[in-house]
Amino acid sequence: MWFRRDLRITDNPALNEACKKGEVLPIYIHDNHNNGEKKIGSASKWWLHQSLNSLNKSLDGKLITVAGNPLEILPQIISKSEVQQVNWNRNYEPWQINRDKILKSNLEKSGVNILTFNGSLLWEPWTILNQSGLPYKVFTPFYRKGCLNADSPRTPIQKPNEMKFTNLKDVNQGIDSLKLMPKVNWHGSMEKSWEPGEGGASKNLNSFLKDHVQNYKVGRDFPGAKGTSRLSPHLHFGEISPNQVWHAALSNQNIEKIGKDLYHYLSELGWREFSYYLLYHFPHITDRNFNEKFDKYPWSSGGSKYKAWKKGLTGVPIVDAGMRELWQTGYIHNRVRMIVGSYLVKNLNIDWRDGESWFWDCLVDADLAANCASWQWVAGSGADAAPFFRIFNPVLQGEKFDINGDYVKKYCPELSKVPKEYLHKPWEASSETLLESGVELGNNYPKPIVDLRKSRAEALELYKHVKGAP
Repeated sequence: MWFRRDLRITDNPALNEACKKGEVLPIYIHDNHNNGEKKIGSASKWWLHQSLNSLNKSLDGKLITVAGNPLEILPQIISKSEVQQVNWNRNYEPWQINRDKILKSNLEKSGVNILTFNGSLLWEPWTILNQSGLPYKVFTPFYRKGCLNADSPRTPIQKPNEMKFTNLKDVNQGIDSLKLMPKVNWHGSMEKSWEPGEGGASKNLNSFLKDHVQNYKVGRDFPGAKGTSRLSPHLHFGEISPNQVWHAALSNQNIEKIGKDLYHYLSELGWREFSYYLLYHFPHITDRNFNEKFDKYPWSSGGSKYKAWKKGLTGVPIVDAGMRELWQTGYIHNRVRMIVGSYLVKNLNIDWRDGESWFWDCLVDADLAANCASWQWVAGSGADAAPFFRIFNPVLQGEKFDINGDYVKKYCPELSKVPKEYLHKPWEASSETLLESGVELGNNYPKPIVDLRKSRAEALELYKHVKGAP
């Protein structure tokens, strides 16, 4: 059984089928040979280390962990054992698809049976097509006409009744040998925020459905409240399947009262499906604009403003709070992701790929499909993207969704005494008000690095390069 992005024992189709056949050799291969420039990010490494430890406990310490190239390692292991069949759950990133095709062909030629399963998506991307037999490019028809009219997501599978393991001790390098943990104690605050592993995923889901799903449709937009499930990293690493989440939500006893919130939450799972769907059908979106007209947009790259954005020192409180949340917890609330993304690509005029790269390294839920689709959505260059002229005003966003400033005060404590009416725009406060609040702009909190109105106007002017493109 080759574990990949399915680090769980419940609702694991490949593991369940393997256990029916007899003894199982469970293995995880840390592959940094076939993923090109997309090496796993630092925050994701930390999460993966914890998740593998959790899985190993569930497997009675029998998980074999190896670093290297699966194209070489799996044939070597098979040659040292009596393995007759290899099971895995499918992955959908372009480099994984290419690798798995080669591996499957090579192993089958050597007489090994290969069985692959869907353990990561509600619907396989090649099964959902429009009436012309082509991939959808807009979310609403994809989800409503395509997904919801297709076969319902399969019922989750219980964990195997019995798991018998075989082992190859001389092959196992151990989880610590993968060197996933950060060399500096960057992850200290992440440990306070998360419980990686199948158990943590189950707790998050149960807590959300019990206490927080009510008012989800509205409450999910307020970063200072517990209005979301925070399941994204658990889903990415496969510690819980979307099928488990889907069916658990639909089995909620209060579905008649909170149906609109539950169904809206399920549509967010639909957005996850759409991201993978786009990645499968249009794999170039990882580093190229989906809408090629945006190739004409004169974005800049890097520079001092980019560094200020990364550090949460832009002088715009809701943006700085989001970027500091990212650094401290490996996560950003979804509403704030849109705000900081729009600010980077439109107010700072910095390429969305720079933003995607930073998120890739810092997010515990860094996911190639979701990351690229989301950044292109906010940049205006993606499939079914927000119109470019929809430029978030971070001040208004903060005043609307962080009304009392709880979120900003948590991550920008130097602003905690600023009156509510100026908290999201401290540059408009009088010098006396700032002095009383203990704030000195340009000293203990930065002045805005760009003028919001002016930078918005400049972005719309630059957009003419795109509108005029053939």
